[in-house]
Amino acid sequence: MPWDTNDYPSSWKNLETTIRKKAIEIGNAMLDEGYKEGQAIPIATEQAKEWYANASEKEKNQILNEQDKELKKRDSSDTQSDSRPELLEKGEHVFKREDDWVVQSEDAKQASGVFDKKEDAIKRGREIAKNKETHLVIYNADGSVQEKQSYDEK
Repeated sequence: MPWDTNDYPSSWKNLETTIRKKAIEIGNAMLDEGYKEGQAIPIATEQAKEWYANASEKEKNQILNEQDKELKKRDSSDTQSDSRPELLEKGEHVFKREDDWVVQSEDAKQASGVFDKKEDAIKRGREIAKNKETHLVIYNADGSVQEKQSYDEK
């Protein structure tokens, strides 16, 4: 059952209203794509907070004024229909590719982030691995393993 402003995870109750509504919208889209609630809640929370930090006032007002039926429906222009929920259980890898540093889930088809600096890639890789409660493998430029870190909190 989709979430709305009257029925949503208790961890969202202290979020600012606009962030909570965005988390509901993101969370519902994730449930539609086959994510489990336990996976969708922390990811939707972080994405909603990130969205809020970067959204214009117009975008914030749009989400604030959305009604429950709008929050429950999927955006037909959403191009992430090939989402792969199974990657939530896979670890993150940070490695050098040509002139960039890449963050990519194990078995993923494409990178989740590309950075100029290794430190930025490591920071993002850690965030993702912590959110997914998996692990992070950091490689040196020559492909050897520099560090492994587990964030499995089970």
